[in-house]
Amino acid sequence: MKKEYCGLFGICGHPEAARMTYFGLYAMQHRGQESAGIVTWDGDTIREQKGMGLVADVFNERHLSKELKGDIAIGHVRYSTTGASLIKNAQPFVVRFGDLRLAIAHNGNLVNTKELRDELEAQGSIFQTTMDSEVFVHLIAKSLNGNTIEDAVMKACKKVKGAFSLLILANDKMIAVKDPHGFRPLVFGKVGANYVFASETCAFDLIDAEAIRAVKQGEMVVVEDGKLTSYIYDDTTPKRQCIFELIYFARPDSIIFDEVVYERRKKMGQILAREMPKDVDFVMPFPDSGNYAAVGYSQESGLPLELAMIRNHYVGRTFIQPSQDMRDFSVKMKLNPVRSMIKGKSIMIIEDSIVRGTTIRARVKELRALGAREIHMRVSCPAIRFPCYYGIDFSSKGELIAANSTEEEIASFIGLDSLHYLSIDGLLDSVEDRDSYCLACFNGDYPIEPCSCSGKMCLEDKC
Repeated sequence: MKKEYCGLFGICGHPEAARMTYFGLYAMQHRGQESAGIVTWDGDTIREQKGMGLVADVFNERHLSKELKGDIAIGHVRYSTTGASLIKNAQPFVVRFGDLRLAIAHNGNLVNTKELRDELEAQGSIFQTTMDSEVFVHLIAKSLNGNTIEDAVMKACKKVKGAFSLLILANDKMIAVKDPHGFRPLVFGKVGANYVFASETCAFDLIDAEAIRAVKQGEMVVVEDGKLTSYIYDDTTPKRQCIFELIYFARPDSIIFDEVVYERRKKMGQILAREMPKDVDFVMPFPDSGNYAAVGYSQESGLPLELAMIRNHYVGRTFIQPSQDMRDFSVKMKLNPVRSMIKGKSIMIIEDSIVRGTTIRARVKELRALGAREIHMRVSCPAIRFPCYYGIDFSSKGELIAANSTEEEIASFIGLDSLHYLSIDGLLDSVEDRDSYCLACFNGDYPIEPCSCSGKMCLEDKC
């Protein structure tokens, strides 16, 4: 199972800034279910509320109406990619430098964290968390002497390597920054006269905000006193956006990287049907991940689409259990088949991806027990063979079934009659700008080479 990483939201100049941020985070809950936080500035005091769990559990009416005062706010939902699952690692991260109050929210992963952290600690910096995000704070602090906050942020961005979209609250300024490759999504828009920022446009839809555009790679956007200013600190690095946002992470009703997610996923399914057709009784997804590619596959192939697996939408997070029986029980809690649809049928399952294969194997086993005659699977992305070092939580080859097994071996392990992954060319044909995406998890072509000995970033998995 892939783990969602982070979602960012910020708003400037709104009298209900905390409440609007709450709604924005609520719309992006899919991007992180581990912790949530909101920080506000009222012109004199910085205020924060953070906690472990879902947005609706972390914040209550008292927080939104009385405690989180101010008309500027940033918020964050998190699933850890670096840093343990602890309250001290919840974001936004807040610090004080003299008269400056600074809060930072980060989506992404740095690959030179250990190198920078060792350097900063040798110079006297004291770290409070295990997050790579805190590295930004110390780098900014080191550059503040005699420089503006804008200059300090740009200097920090030039020292780090990896994926980062940032929202920074610096007293009455809001700063949004994206890394030179543009790995992670970040957009801005307006609600009335007020600027808003979010990882996905679905957050804008909930608060009736109008999207303006994405923050560009290597760009810093500053909002102060209702005025927006753009700075380009890097315009030479090739764009390498995370294509997994379109395959899996983003909500289907969002627009990210100037692409409509729903349309891209449907196109992936259409191309998949052309690459490897199969005459079966019907097509079905494992909800909700395969839904939209399954629509495309069905439309292109002419095969009927059936929702023969029903998702229980009222099941919360299921945690890793100590026994295999309990893990299998957790799988059954989320999805249950329509038994009358399965017996004696030849079925085509559409999935968006396979990481380890264990969850899918349990579901296929259940379909076999219900009497399915044939079970085929088509996957709407290429085989994931290489670790991701930029913010997706499959960080070692040992976790990836396709890194160590052939397609035939994977099909046998899962219990399938046939298996086909979408080709890399097919995936690129499904997007508008085929030259702008990172494909490292499929082909090992890393835009930024990870350090060979920096903890979980080690390419050889030795550290």
